[in-house]
Amino acid sequence: MSNRRPEVAAPWSSAGLLPNATAILRPGDTAPVLLQVRDVTQRYGAARALDGLSLAVRRGETLGLLGPNGAGKTTLMHLMAGVLAPTGGTVLLDGRGSPSSPATRRRIGIAPQDLALYTELTAEENLRFFARLYGLRGRALSLAVERALALAELTARRHHRVHTFSGGMQRRLNLACAVVHGPDLVLLDEPTVGVDPQSRGHVFDSLERLKALGHTLVYSTHYMEEAERLCDRIAVIDHGRLLACGTLHELVRRHGGGHRVRARLTRHPDDVSSGTIVGDEQEWVLPDAAQATELALKLGSSASSLAVRPPDLETVFFTLTGRSLRD
Repeated sequence: MSNRRPEVAAPWSSAGLLPNATAILRPGDTAPVLLQVRDVTQRYGAARALDGLSLAVRRGETLGLLGPNGAGKTTLMHLMAGVLAPTGGTVLLDGRGSPSSPATRRRIGIAPQDLALYTELTAEENLRFFARLYGLRGRALSLAVERALALAELTARRHHRVHTFSGGMQRRLNLACAVVHGPDLVLLDEPTVGVDPQSRGHVFDSLERLKALGHTLVYSTHYMEEAERLCDRIAVIDHGRLLACGTLHELVRRHGGGHRVRARLTRHPDDVSSGTIVGDEQEWVLPDAAQATELALKLGSSASSLAVRPPDLETVFFTLTGRSLRD
């Protein structure tokens, strides 16, 4: 009897460069839940990194995770990836499998913030190594590696050792290693840290292409503009708890706090009440754009500087988490 392991079917579509994980389902209230985090607690000694957090990730969406340093985002990522088992609560993929089980973990890819690459190996050798970890062999493995190299635009550098790569190239390879096996769920922990604008744009394009083919993405970031651009819904986490979750429009409507008008006045108009003093400026918060515009027009001739700022994700973030520095 042969001891040779059977080949695993290639997790890539026969056409194009990207994996074909599932049928495409647009995110929305009717999209089925792919990953369910239910009442999860994670303790490290007496400290609680997560405190009864519940969150559902819908199939085919990109869910953003925002939170200050120490909020619990990375711990939550580790639980979703099956690297940690929760102290309490459950994490289930498709309502059945725990990410800690090998069979379920094969359906998950993770691109950690700390690069998971072997710098003395070449780009192709790194991809082959990770593909084999997920059970790919033979032609299926070779096809997966070719398409992952194409996704990262590193085909021409396939035989170069990773330590010769720029930071942006390493980030691109890190993402390629996370998706080489064609996972249903891709976890991305600050994937654009320390990269140049060109590589950052390439990462965005790659993620949008993955999502277009039905992959489900969980995207942890500190950059508000990234969450605004990429994410269908955004979850704000702090002190191990979920503070809010919704689309950008929903979050701004619920927690945006109004339109802000800030001015440095040379004189104070008689028909305008005093605003809040912010340094050498005054600030007013109005409930809607029409009132903010009306106030700005009144202040215009009396101001040496004037700015009107509608509520945005940054406003939501500071409203929910505060402005205190975190270590």
